Amino acid sequence: MSTQVNDQAIALSALFQAAELVSQLAKNGNAPEAALRPLLDSLLKTNVTSTDEIYGGNWQLFDNLQLGNAICQKTIGKDKTSVNPDTIRYALSILHLESKLAKQPQMLSALGQRISQLERQKEHYEDMIHPNMLAAISGIYQDNLSKLNFRIQVHGDSRYLQQSLVSDQVRASLLAGVRAAMLWRQLGGRRWHLIFKRKPILAALNNFK
Repeated sequence: MSTQVNDQAIALSALFQAAELVSQLAKNGNAPEAALRPLLDSLLKTNVTSTDEIYGGNWQLFDNLQLGNAICQKTIGKDKTSVNPDTIRYALSILHLESKLAKQPQMLSALGQRISQLERQKEHYEDMIHPNMLAAISGIYQDNLSKLNFRIQVHGDSRYLQQSLVSDQVRASLLAGVRAAMLWRQLGGRRWHLIFKRKPILAALNNFK
């Protein structure tokens, strides 16, 4: 995948996957690790030569973002009613939050520094979904994005949301979603494209390999 719209399809798939994971965590208290891990790994993929490298490279891309790809196709296609409304709301909210972040250079710098620290922490825990890594990622979200004048409201079962591991996974998923939204914008993506450029985006999503 090399054209701009194909790269945008990667970013959108990651965005909707993050939003879906937030929905699942909030309502059920769990989410598939196979879908969460590549999103969290993407936070450390800052020096890459192609967009697909951020989410596992050409051979793992489809498997890593299959969930988000399917949901994105339904959302901007003709099957929107089958998608959890909360997932769509979270995806659009993440896009809006990232647009706020883009206007905060000091916060962007602070985020970059904290993410650099994550790389050193990962050497001790190896896996980004280790509870200590999740707590660190959650802390980055809380210390930065939670202070913007727009905050994403997560609704679900309070029995789960009050559990520290679940809340950490929710914030980590949101941060990964912001990463995807930033990538989408850097690739020329705009929110109105989801309405007026649906056909080429859907074609790219459908050819996702």
